[in-house]
Order: sequence, then structure tokens, then C-alpha cells
Amino acid sequence: MMRLRQHLASSPIYTSAIARIRNKTHHHNHRQLPLTQKLRTTRTMSSSSAASAPFEKPRAVVKKLLAESQPEGQGATVRRSIGRHELRNLDPFLMLDEFSVSKPAGFPDHPHRGFETVTYMLEGAFTHQDFAGHKGTIRAGDVQWMTAGRGIVHSEMPAGDGVQKGLQLWINLSSKDKMIEPRYQELQSKDISRAEEGGVEARIIAGEAFGVRSPVFTRTPTMYIDFTMRPGSQLHQPIPEGWNAFVYIIDGEGVFGREKAAPVSAHHCIVLGPGDGLSVWNKSGAPLRFALVAGQPLGEQVVQHGPFVMNSRAEIQQAMEDYYYGKNGFERASQWSSSA
Repeated sequence: MMRLRQHLASSPIYTSAIARIRNKTHHHNHRQLPLTQKLRTTRTMSSSSAASAPFEKPRAVVKKLLAESQPEGQGATVRRSIGRHELRNLDPFLMLDEFSVSKPAGFPDHPHRGFETVTYMLEGAFTHQDFAGHKGTIRAGDVQWMTAGRGIVHSEMPAGDGVQKGLQLWINLSSKDKMIEPRYQELQSKDISRAEEGGVEARIIAGEAFGVRSPVFTRTPTMYIDFTMRPGSQLHQPIPEGWNAFVYIIDGEGVFGREKAAPVSAHHCIVLGPGDGLSVWNKSGAPLRFALVAGQPLGEQVVQHGPFVMNSRAEIQQAMEDYYYGKNGFERASQWSSSA
């Protein structure tokens, strides 16, 4: 979803490639590749079990930044937190955007290589198409987990009138997985695992909460949970030690890490320090909604050039050449353009 950076767009190879692909009018039949195993689990517990035992090593907030609006794609607007100069990346996470898009704006045909994108719709709907013939629409509460691997060219455009909102997270792939075949995992809202405990509702996109696990396979081990906390509730969520973790606040305000800390409001991204879990308190009079995301660091060099994320400059140059010449995963690029 990220626009091609100016230094990429100014590359003669890339500029001519974009022009060549946009001039093509050939279309393929589209089909949606569904998730092979879907699961819906709901569990409700009494409020007496909501406050788990305090952590031996509670995670504290070590960085806080407000996701500021910026133009992106074609006429779209995003609030970017991870991926800005203040927080270039948080291994294994490369970028987090909260997008807000209305027709005719969107994210027309663009390539990816070397990482995964996770699109979680909050309001409205988005239609995606790719050069392998996959097409589908994700609606409010749905998730698309796309592994770009060795190469994908696709579009992401609003599917209806009004404002379409969501989150898109980029997750890096290890060097051994960067050139795997692309794949999709797509879950409708009704198929996302759920649990509720003591005034806290969890939608478990990846990982586990309250003893309930998501069916999503994470090639780079990842936890991604959408929590909604009623006023007066508290949460104590374990996070694997050694994993990097952050919170993105969608609505409301909450107290994170320490009960006496100042509350943090919507559109803030907070990075968590080391430890074995996160404690959260909703002391306000309104619901608090946030995404908790954690992942196992890869510990590898990150070289990013627009939509390509590899481990070296040589691999980036190879990705650009592959895209331009239509090889090594981009064979269909020159013969495809989306209906968008």
C-alpha cells in the first residue's frame, strides 16, 4: 500500500516499468484463494478471572509517537507510525498505516517482494486484485494476510462509497523465506477467533489470548490481537519474552504498562520494552480499542527500496531488474493491469 518512494520512482528501470505495465490492457480471470482451514472460537469468562497474576517482568512503554496524516498511493491519506524516520522499523515490523480512503483514491497497481502485508478492515470495504488472478473484497472486521514472497503485483481500491478505514501492517520475511511463492490467508470477520474476559473482548488475528488461538499461520512468528476494553476493566496479556511489541490505539484512551502512567489516546503508537507481558487499564468513561502486535525479531539486515525489502543492495537491484524484465516471480507483470 505504500507509495513508491521518490528515489525508486526516479529510477529509469522502474519508471519505464511502471509506464510499460500501465499501458497493458490484458486481463486474466480472477479467483480468490481462500484460507484452507478456518476456525471460529468464542469463549467468555467471569470477571473474577480477568485480572491474571501480575507479571514478573512487566513491559513498560519505552516510546510513544502520534501517527500523523500524510498522502499515500493515489489521492489517499494514511496515518503512519512505524516506517517514519522516528521509528524506521521495529524488527520484524516494517510499516504500520492506518488508512482512510474514499473513491476515486486508492492504491492502484504496484509490486511487492520480500515481506508480508496484513490488511485489517475497520470500516467499509476494499477490493484487491493481483496478477495471478486472485480477486476478493474484504469488509469491516475481515483480514487479508498476504505473503508477497518472490513477487506480487496487485491493486487495493475502495469497494464502496464513503470512507473506507483499516490498518495495514508490513511484516518482514527472513532471508530463507523472501523468495517463496506468494500465498494468501483470508478470514471473514465471523471466522476470526474471539474471547471475552472481565469486560475485555479479544479478536485474535494471530497468536493467542485468554487461551484461544488464531488459525492463521505466521511464517514470521507474530501475535496480532484487537482488544476492546469496557470502562473500568483491566487486562494482563502475556507476550513471549524476546519478542518486539507495540500497541496502536484505534479508539478511546488507556493506561499502558504502569497503573499510574498517563493515559494515551487514539492514533498513538507505543513501543513496549522487554518483559513477559503487558498490563492495560481503562480508567475512562468510554470503551478503549487497540491493536497489540508482537513478533519474533529476525536479526537480519533490512534493505528497503520502496515496495522491495531484501537483505542487501545487490538483492534490491536484482528485484528491480526482475520486475522490469518480468522474471523470477514477475513473469506476468508486463501482461496484466487491474480493472481498477
